[in-house]
Amino acid sequence: MSQVTLKVKRLPHCYALPQYATSGAAGLDLCAALEEELTLHPGDRVRIPTGVQVEIPPGFQAQVVPRSGLADRNGITLTNSPGTIDSDYRGEVQCLVINHGREPYTFKRGDRIGQMVLVAIPQVELVEVQELATSERGAGGFGSSGRNWLSDYKGQV
Repeated sequence: MSQVTLKVKRLPHCYALPQYATSGAAGLDLCAALEEELTLHPGDRVRIPTGVQVEIPPGFQAQVVPRSGLADRNGITLTNSPGTIDSDYRGEVQCLVINHGREPYTFKRGDRIGQMVLVAIPQVELVEVQELATSERGAGGFGSSGRNWLSDYKGQV
């Protein structure tokens, strides 16, 4: 596996640099860089700073994705998942968090609030054409890979 260098700048309020929790982890854990506790009520959303800026190499993007444990236990997830960080962005990495749970949730400084995954992104060349090649699916099935999900349940919905 080839390694990619990600330059990271620690801001004064940073709790910890992003890091992999295990040797097989796909995402770098992002920690809350809060000065004080922050309580998020059900249905509310907030932008939580991580205290880091990154320099993503050209040809890559960083995706900010939720942590499954927070979602499973507390209904905490990200509003725009995945959140895309373009290679030319140099601002602070932040997590746009929402509480889909039934109870308020309190974030503390250093809590792991999301993950950052580096993804290779090719630059594409657009070619305008008059017609596209046909496919088995065609234009059917927006959002369902061409299947009629209601008929799959045979009236059990």
